Amino acid sequence: MVARLVVAAPSSGAGKTTVATGLMAALTRRGMAVSPHKVGPDYIDPGYHAMATGRPGRNLDPWLVGEELVAPLFSHGAAGADLAVVEGVMGLYDGAGAGEFASTAHVARLLDAPVVLVVDAAKQSRSVAALVHGFASYDTRLRLGGVILNRIGSARHEDICREALAESGVPVLGAIRRSDAVATPSRHLGLVPAAERRTQATQAMDAVAALIAGSCDLDGLVRLARTAPPLPATPWTPDQAVPAVPTTPAVPAGTRIAVAGGQAFTFGYAEQAELLTAAGAEVVTFDPLTDEALPEGVRGIVIGGGFPEVYAAELSANEPLRKEVAAFGGPISAECAGLLYLARELDGRPMCGILDVKAEMTGTLTLGYRDAVAVRDSMLTRNGERYRGHEFHRTAVESAPDRPLFRWRGGADGFADDRVVASYLHLHWAGSPHLATRFVEACHRRP
Repeated sequence: MVARLVVAAPSSGAGKTTVATGLMAALTRRGMAVSPHKVGPDYIDPGYHAMATGRPGRNLDPWLVGEELVAPLFSHGAAGADLAVVEGVMGLYDGAGAGEFASTAHVARLLDAPVVLVVDAAKQSRSVAALVHGFASYDTRLRLGGVILNRIGSARHEDICREALAESGVPVLGAIRRSDAVATPSRHLGLVPAAERRTQATQAMDAVAALIAGSCDLDGLVRLARTAPPLPATPWTPDQAVPAVPTTPAVPAGTRIAVAGGQAFTFGYAEQAELLTAAGAEVVTFDPLTDEALPEGVRGIVIGGGFPEVYAAELSANEPLRKEVAAFGGPISAECAGLLYLARELDGRPMCGILDVKAEMTGTLTLGYRDAVAVRDSMLTRNGERYRGHEFHRTAVESAPDRPLFRWRGGADGFADDRVVASYLHLHWAGSPHLATRFVEACHRRP
C-alpha cells in the first residue's frame, strides 16, 4: 500500500503547484521515496515534479486513458515509493466540460485519497472558513483532510485564519507567507519547463523545499497520507498492455526508435517510451537543437510536444539534422511541436520540409480536450477508431490538410501517409496502447 494525498485548490492560481512540488522536494530531502503525479494532461508541472523527486512525473487523466486505468497507472508509477503526492488541476471540482469528469475530485475518489486544499488567503481572513466549509460539504464522498493557507501576510493574519478554521473541523496543515523566491517564470503556454532552466530551477527547488518544510506540518501531512486505505487495483504494466512485435532474422530484437528531447521538445508521457520498449523497441533520445545526426541504426522517429517556436532559429540552424530527418525513410510520429518541426517553415525559418506547410505563432490559444475519430487509415490509426486527446498551442499551419486524419465536433486535423503521422492532437498512448505496437511493426516493415 502506498500512502497518498491529493493537493487541490478552489481555483487555478492558488499556489497548488508550489505546495505540491515543494512538498515532494521536502519529503524527498527527508529521505522518503516520493512518487509524483499530476491530474490532467499538463506536461510542464510533471517536469518540476521529476526534478523534485528524481522519479518520472506521471499524469492521471480519466479523459485521456479512461477512468478504469487511473488507479492501475497510479499503482504502476508509485511502485516502490513510500508516499505519493498528486497535484490537482484547476479548481477541485472543475472537470472536462460542464461536469466533474476528469476533475481533481474525480481522480481523488478513484484513488480513495485524502485531499489537502490550498487556499489563497491573501485577500481574506475569516472568510476562509466559509470557503473551506463549502468545499468540505459539497461532495461527502470526498475526504478533505486538511488546509494549507497560502500568501499569508502577517502573524496576525495567520492567527485570524486559524481561529476561524478551528470551528470548521478541518485542520490547518500549513501557513505560507508571501514569497518571491519561489516564483517560476511564465510565457505563452504557462510555466517555462524545468528542462529549459535547469540551474535556476534547481535553485528554486531548494527554495521551495525549504519554504514548505518551514511553513507546513510535514509530519501531519505524512500521517494524513497514511490514512489512505489499500487501493484494490492491479498495477498497469506495459508488457501486459501491448504484445511484443515478432522479430525476424532480418529485423533483430530491439528495433531502435529515436525520441526527440532536449529543451525544444519537453512534452511527453513516460508511458510512451515504456510501451515502445514493451513492443520490442530500443528507445534512444536525440536533441534536435544540438545533435547533428540521428542516433545510429534508427528505424523510426517519435517527435512529441514542446516549444519549437521559442527555438526556431536554433532548430533551423541545425541544417545537418534537418536534412537527415527530411531524407529519413522510416516511420515518423509527430505531435504538435513535432508537426511544426516537420513543416516547411516555422515563423519564416526553414524546418525539415516533410510536410509542405508553413506554420507560425498566432495570438490565439487553442486549448481543450478532443473526442476525435480517425476518418482514414494511417500508419498508426484505422478508419473509424475513436481517440481522446487534447490540444495546447498558440501556433497554426497556413492551410488545413486536404484529407485530415482526425475529425471532432467543430474541428479536424492531421497529416498522414504510409510512414508519417503528424497532428496537433496530443494522445496518451496508455489509453491506446496499440499505437506502440503499430509503430514498432511499421518500423519493422521499412527497409
